[in-house]
Amino acid sequence: MNSVFEIANILLPFLLVSGIAVFVVFRMKKKHENGTLGKKKSKDAQNLLDSLIPLGMIIGCAAAILLSLFFSIPLLSTLSLGAGIGLLLGYFAYEVYSQKS
Repeated sequence: MNSVFEIANILLPFLLVSGIAVFVVFRMKKKHENGTLGKKKSKDAQNLLDSLIPLGMIIGCAAAILLSLFFSIPLLSTLSLGAGIGLLLGYFAYEVYSQKS
């Protein structure tokens, strides 16, 4: 019974982050096919818009490292979860920032 919990602890972060990644990729693919990707007029605003998703992943990894330092959570699990949650938050920031005002 103990090995079942160990396997679940190993696979749960992988499945969660995989689900988030598939969601974001398919949403971005749909936006690309519909031609509704975010466009900004200035080059600086467009660069910020294009880098929101990678910035979210970097910030998520940094937050996961800090969380792993203070709590007894394995570093590898927190890194993958941090990157996945950062990907999702970066995508939501992309959606909000790309809307026309």
